[in-house]
Amino acid sequence: MSPHASPNPPNPWRPGDEPDLDRTVAYRVPRAAANESPTVRLPSWTDPEEIGFATVPGSPAPPPGRGRLGRGWILALVAAVLVGVVGGGGVWAASKLSGGGTQPQDVLPANAMAYVRLDLDPSAGQKLALFGIARKFSATRDAFGGDDPRKALVTALQQDEPGLSKVDYARDVEPWLGDRAGLAVLPADGGGDPVGALAVQVKDEAAARTGIAKMGLGDGKGGLAFRDGYAVIATSQKLADEYVKAAPLSGEPRFAADLDALGEPGVLSFWMDVEKVADAGWSEVAATPVLQQIRGMRFAGALRFSGDYAELAGITRGGTATQGRPEPVRIGELPASTVAAASVSGLGDLLREQWPSVESAASGSGGAMVRQVLDEARTQYGLSLPDDLATLLGRTLTLALDEQDLDGALPRVGAVLTTDTAKARDVVDRLKGHLNGMERSADIATAEGDGRFVIASTQEYADALNGGGSLGESETFRLAVPDAANATYAVYADLDRLEKLYLDGLKGQERADVEQLRAVGLSGTHGEDGSTFTLRVVFD
Repeated sequence: MSPHASPNPPNPWRPGDEPDLDRTVAYRVPRAAANESPTVRLPSWTDPEEIGFATVPGSPAPPPGRGRLGRGWILALVAAVLVGVVGGGGVWAASKLSGGGTQPQDVLPANAMAYVRLDLDPSAGQKLALFGIARKFSATRDAFGGDDPRKALVTALQQDEPGLSKVDYARDVEPWLGDRAGLAVLPADGGGDPVGALAVQVKDEAAARTGIAKMGLGDGKGGLAFRDGYAVIATSQKLADEYVKAAPLSGEPRFAADLDALGEPGVLSFWMDVEKVADAGWSEVAATPVLQQIRGMRFAGALRFSGDYAELAGITRGGTATQGRPEPVRIGELPASTVAAASVSGLGDLLREQWPSVESAASGSGGAMVRQVLDEARTQYGLSLPDDLATLLGRTLTLALDEQDLDGALPRVGAVLTTDTAKARDVVDRLKGHLNGMERSADIATAEGDGRFVIASTQEYADALNGGGSLGESETFRLAVPDAANATYAVYADLDRLEKLYLDGLKGQERADVEQLRAVGLSGTHGEDGSTFTLRVVFD
């Protein structure tokens, strides 16, 4: 196995010589002659980085050609970009490390109810981290060698659209396609199902008109307009013209505040206003109880990279406010020998709060199975519901798996409850009494102390869990579960130490790829001001 990567890679430049990677330098458009169109060709993919983008009027669109455009085409284009980046179309040269500049949300309308953004030109740190991670794996190693990722977009589209077989990337696409794309879901005129609008960064408007038309925009089935260096593609020309004149999504206060709270947008980011979605004409979806409960909520997320991990982070804002904030979980207090764990707070209170809904479901026409489970819990196990179950869920509940005896006949597993220990002991004793009356005795070991009640597979492990530990001091744990001390839920798996369970079944390159995985972690918070989550995959 390769050694762990350093979280702080060496600086390749001497002090004072570092390039200003995020600086954007304006591109000056040459003055056109009196008899010339002001259209100019902006810098190509291989031009020096100090040249940026400008927006200039383009020539009229070419005559409609064969092809088709609909909502499926718009979605397919965004999907193709994702396939190109993740699946192996190559990445821009390492010298192009600027980031910054106009984003798709700066040209798409402010009334969007959902938005997805893909950035092939994020900040320098994101690029360098993505390069390093991609080169660890066989599926992406060759792709991240300096090729043009936009070519993968066209290739992916051509595989699904036979009508695009005559499109030549070098001639029809490369001269105009930029680095960023954004898809907005917008209300339809007069109601009905929402419509999509795609913003694609372009380098040359005239070439973009020709290339987009050849790729399927024509026959009056779609619209195309330009704004601040982007081609905005809509389901009609009327809508396209309206979109490029509308106030931008980036100026919508709630959207701007949500992205500011999210932080670094990374390579891929997304945002949704659930309340707008609920009112958008999807009546069947809007009427569902789940959507009604989160009405007014907004959700934002981003895919980001560091030298050691890939991270999917997200936040929610608005919606029905949570009463108070659950106490932090204690996953970091597990023994250092822990290889996998999951911890969540507030389940006991949540169960009591939602119990009327459980009983309502049991009394309904389709609740026969729920009624049977509840009846057996009361009669066979002597449980008082929901109180006994809420006691076992506690204020925090942590499940743990230890490295010792991991591949043995009886792995060391256990649960640590922050709860009323006297009540928990009574519930467990009743359960043990019932199980001991069956054919075999109950193998349940317990320990308690300081508001903590432990249930484990062996007494030795119960005592170890009750004594606490130093998992939170592990470098691997800290990378996988950031800010664990404040998290109200967390999941962790040390893949390096779990490899013994699955690595022997892998061979060759597949084994080498799996060995690059170090750990995975999920953590987050929920409370009155919304929620957060962070999903990380850590690499060796």
